Amino acid sequence: MAISLSSGAHPQLQPIVAKMSFFDTLLFHIIHLVDKLNLWHRLPVFMGLSYLAVRRHLHQRYNLLQVGGVNGHEHKREDEVPYRTADGTHNDPRDALVGSSGTFFGRNMYPVTSSCGILDPHPSVVASKLLARKEFKDNGMQFNMIAGSWLQFMIHDWVDHLTDTQPVELQAPAHVADLCPLKSFMFFRNKKVQTDSPAMPFGFLNTRTAWWDGSVIYGNNRDDMHRVRAYHDGKLKISEEGLLLHDNKGLPISGDVRNFWAGLTLLQSLFIKEHNLICDFLKAHYPDFEDEKLFQCARLVTSAVIAKIHTIDWTIELLKTDTLSVGMRANWYGLLGKKFKDRFGHIFGASLSGLVGQKKPRDHGVPYSLTEEFVSVYRMHSLLPDKILLRDLSSTTSEDKCPPILEEIPMEEMIGVEGERRLSRIGVEQMLVSLGHQSSGAVTLWNYPLWMRKLDTADVNGEDKPDIIDMAALEIYRERERGVPRYNEFRRKLLMIPISKWEDLSTDAEALEALREVYGDDVEKLDLLIGLHAEKKIKGFAISETAFFIFLLMATRLEADRFFTTNFNSQTYTEEGLEWVNKTEALKDVIDRHFPDLTKQWMRSSSAFSVWSSMPGP
Repeated sequence: MAISLSSGAHPQLQPIVAKMSFFDTLLFHIIHLVDKLNLWHRLPVFMGLSYLAVRRHLHQRYNLLQVGGVNGHEHKREDEVPYRTADGTHNDPRDALVGSSGTFFGRNMYPVTSSCGILDPHPSVVASKLLARKEFKDNGMQFNMIAGSWLQFMIHDWVDHLTDTQPVELQAPAHVADLCPLKSFMFFRNKKVQTDSPAMPFGFLNTRTAWWDGSVIYGNNRDDMHRVRAYHDGKLKISEEGLLLHDNKGLPISGDVRNFWAGLTLLQSLFIKEHNLICDFLKAHYPDFEDEKLFQCARLVTSAVIAKIHTIDWTIELLKTDTLSVGMRANWYGLLGKKFKDRFGHIFGASLSGLVGQKKPRDHGVPYSLTEEFVSVYRMHSLLPDKILLRDLSSTTSEDKCPPILEEIPMEEMIGVEGERRLSRIGVEQMLVSLGHQSSGAVTLWNYPLWMRKLDTADVNGEDKPDIIDMAALEIYRERERGVPRYNEFRRKLLMIPISKWEDLSTDAEALEALREVYGDDVEKLDLLIGLHAEKKIKGFAISETAFFIFLLMATRLEADRFFTTNFNSQTYTEEGLEWVNKTEALKDVIDRHFPDLTKQWMRSSSAFSVWSSMPGP
């Protein structure tokens, strides 16, 4: 981003820097100089990692905020709770409720009330003028539709807001009504809950467990978990075809199926198969293990496999640079690498030996949670296409690089109960190959799916009552109602240089014209979501630098989980379970275990998350 060079800290950052310690102020000035020169991502790998390490330290000090107090809910001894609980309780040693379902989202910055108001500019105007897809823009060969589906798979593991019970209406202004597929729609606000903290008097509740615990397939409470378990040899329910079973309403039986579509349930079924295979593996080594012991051990192993894939496979494809490839692997293995850690174990600190396997969890003085800002930067519905390109596997040969397109299926037919019916006819293998060969959308302006601007939530939740919403407009509204700062203030709070004019954000003439039409000359009005989509991207990044810095901070929260630190050992996981995690490096390894012929014939990419017909990387 082109920002003019000036001496000292940017004037708008000086009040923030003034509150820092002397040492942190010195560190800030180092990264601030690098930012002025737009330099860090062009530095040699080690220097780039050093910059990111300094940034992460500052964010851990100044961008982790607690919402509500730690009440000291009694935590049982670790030997009394040796496994993950259904609702995420009893992970943090100081408070049993930390990170569990129904607790507060944290914050990376204090909530704000914008002076321009929650409807200025109107969310429907922003959605119609800056988000609505004109034509589908793909992501090239970098990110495929398995990667796009994986994003939702992870969201269903981590975050969902408790909503209020009283619907409200959002009505489009007359001058853009013709551009909106819905002139008005009813929706539920996120429920605002009073806290016991004077510094942050209200917050919002997360209905999912915030830990990386596989709740996307295991559920977020005991009832969910009971529903998915087979109660035989530790296994989960799955159909003979390798897809999810369904209840009498046609709803899939899995841990969390809100807003479901075929790409999400495909990954849920794949990891249910993985869980069940781990159960068989453990049963062969420990024939005296009963159902409960097998289930709990397999859940630990499967959850760790999911977390590892996201860390050193999915994220590396999302941020495809040498620096981030080394950095993300260092999060898991440390800078000394996998071979050293395999041989000597976790004998140094987090930097050299990784976040995983530390002797004690670390929360940097703030109880673990996922944050409102983390939710905001994970909003990437532009990844979703208009159609799924179904591939024909029956008329191909081993010499074919890519199977031909058999059918183009509108996305509306792949969501909800209808999508499940489609998926059952397609089957796991054909769907995997199809999504693997299809590029996801680009996270950029004018690429938000039009079908999501008239989305019937009854279709994706299996409800009887129609509830049609404009997701694009609703996303803008909800960021504002939760007090997430708008783009420029968001950057200030992240110690980034704010923009002073639209040209600082983008050099695209069409984008500049549209931004001025919607926001005038006031860059402070710019919504976070729009800024993240408009911002010029670092080469190799599928997302903006601003979003990435939240990722940088929150990825290290892995070390707050005792099942990745204190209890990441053979006593908890078993030796064989720990080895299963250690040998799994990528999603390709999981697919290989269940469909070896499929990957051998069709996957020519370096990762299961990049387009399968692309050639392997160097």
